[in-house]
Formats: sequence, structure tokens, C-alpha cells
Amino acid sequence: MQSTEPHTPPPPQVKCVVWDLDDTLWDGTLLEGDDLSVPEANRQLVRTLDEHGILQSVASRNEPDAVAEQLRAFGLDEYFLYPQVGWSAKSASLRAVAEELNIAPESVLFVDDSEFERAEVAGVLPDVRCMTRQELHALVAAGAVLPAQVTDDARRRRAMYLAESRRRTHEVAFDGPAAEFLESLDMTLRVREASTADLARAAELTQRTHQLNTTGITFGQDELASLILDPGHRVLVAELDDRFGTYGTIGLAVVATGTTGRPGAGPRAAAPPPRWTIRLLLMSCRVMGRNIGTSLIAAVAQLAAAHGAGTVAHFRPTDRNRQMLVTYRFAGFTVESRTDDLVVLSLPEAGGPAVPGYVRLVIEDTPAAPRGTSQELIA
Repeated sequence: MQSTEPHTPPPPQVKCVVWDLDDTLWDGTLLEGDDLSVPEANRQLVRTLDEHGILQSVASRNEPDAVAEQLRAFGLDEYFLYPQVGWSAKSASLRAVAEELNIAPESVLFVDDSEFERAEVAGVLPDVRCMTRQELHALVAAGAVLPAQVTDDARRRRAMYLAESRRRTHEVAFDGPAAEFLESLDMTLRVREASTADLARAAELTQRTHQLNTTGITFGQDELASLILDPGHRVLVAELDDRFGTYGTIGLAVVATGTTGRPGAGPRAAAPPPRWTIRLLLMSCRVMGRNIGTSLIAAVAQLAAAHGAGTVAHFRPTDRNRQMLVTYRFAGFTVESRTDDLVVLSLPEAGGPAVPGYVRLVIEDTPAAPRGTSQELIA
């Protein structure tokens, strides 16, 4: 019998825990000169949250310099991003943290021993989940906070936020043309075959990237795992680094390698050359404005050429991705055919897209499925 009970959606994934300090992260009150101590359970929880990619911050009514010194003394200062220490309302501190991290309030947990402070935050930001530290420990123990799977990007999430903060500071202070700013970043784009360790992040990218996405096709981890082992496909991931640190895995290309070109005319026409078809190409919006899309397209074209194949690309229009059609056209692709929901573009044999001079492109040609020798191409 079909259930008539209303469906309750699961709570949003926790992306950030914001700690109060006095009698919450540590025992005692800083301004009263108490002998402070951090319970070992709290210290371990801070490390566990960090290792699972959950960001952490602070909302405390205290003197900023004294708090910074105390956190350093406890060896915990590196774990907290954008700490909010002062005399503002805690709701204002929570809002500031969410804005700095660019995350929604419903993905934030606020931990405070004060019922008044929890009520103030809940009244202003009803989507923020407020609790005591004892309730937080119980929630973690119940499996309701930590993600089931931890990707490499999740493990280095805090470092990536710190790098982005330094990058933004540099951009605000930079006085010069955009091209010189991009040159100053010293970017390296590495394109390689996806491994099983990349599947979670690759699937996440297909589900969360809408604007810089050529076809809007989504793939689950199982589907991508099958494509990795399929000799007729290449699944490529792109990682970007610059002088400030890593952006992590920011791009994905799913390429069908078993297609052939259009046949020539006449009974003695030569056999059509092989062609690689880009079924999906996407990039995280975090690299918008860096011309990384053109570099990733160039990487696929260079790989195809190295295997004696031409390059074809699919574009399926959505309400947000027209920019990717423009990117293909600027890269030199021409329209081969067009229907209401699919544009097929091809790259002329003479010349592929140029990689911007401010991007060092490294291509690792190591297919997961057996196809022949491996090599590394550096453009």
C-alpha cells in the first residue's frame, strides 16, 4: 500500500559550523580572566569537521586581539575563517560569515551556550540551525552532520577559501589592465584522466554547474565510473592552481572517442577520419573571467589531434548557458548542424584554439581504459 504520510525532505547539507567561544568552544570566560581550557571532545570535533570539508568560524562578544591570541595559544586559530569578534548582534555576525563564504544560511549551524543568543539568531535568521555544543556532539554522533564521502577538494576546502581570500585582496589592490592581472596570477591548468577518486567531485560538478555548462547533462558516480572504463570515452578533469594556491578540481569534459567523421562524396571517397565528440564540458563559476574554458577546449583538441582525430562539440541550450556557445565560437568552432535542442559544432582541421599566454597548460594523456601508450603533453 502506498504511504499517505507527507514526505519530509532531509535537512540541507551542513557546510559551516559557527562557534561561540566562552563556555562553548572553551570552558570559562575570556574577559573575566578565567583559566580557560578547551575540552578534548571539542578539540577533536574541530579537527574532524575540518577533515570532512566543513568550514568553521567564530561569533563571539569579546575583544578581537585577545581572542586571536587565545586561539593561537590553543593552536586552533588556523581552523576558523572570517571570525566575527566584537559587540554586534550574533545574527549580524552569522550573516557576515555566510556572505563571506558565499553559502546559504540553511547550511550553517550556530553553536552557543546562551539561550538568549540562540533565540536572537533564530529570530533574525530562521534558516540557521541553532544548538548547544552538547546538541552538536549528539548530532555528529547520529551521523547528521558529516558527509558520507569526503573528496580531495573537501579535505582542502579551508585552504582553498584562504587562497581565494588572498586572491581577492590582490585583485582589489591591482592597478592595471585585466590581461596583466591574469598574467600576475601565474596560473597552471592541469588536465588529466579522471580516476575513481575524482568521481564524487565530477558528479557534483555536473549537478551543480549550470552557467558554464555546454549541454546540461548530469552524470551520477556510477555512470562516470562506467565511462572511465569504456574504451569509447574519455572522462577528463581539470585542476587549476595559481600563485595563491589551488582552486581544486574546477572542470570536466566527457568525450566520446569512437565516432567517425562525415563520409566524403563519390564511390572512391576516402574513409572519414575519426573524430572525438565533446558531449559535456563544464567549469566551476569560481574561474569565470580567467579564460579557462578556452584552455580546456584546447586541451581536448590537442589530445584528439595527438590520437589522429578531429574535434566535434555538442551544445544544448538552457536558460543559462549561452556563454558556452560563444566560447566554442571564439575557439574557432563552426556550426555543422542545428536543431531546436542540439547544435553540433566542429573544429577546422587547420589549427585549434590558442591557449592564453597567461595559462600554463599541462595535459596528462593517461587513459584509464587500455588504448595504447601514455605520454604527457605540455603546451
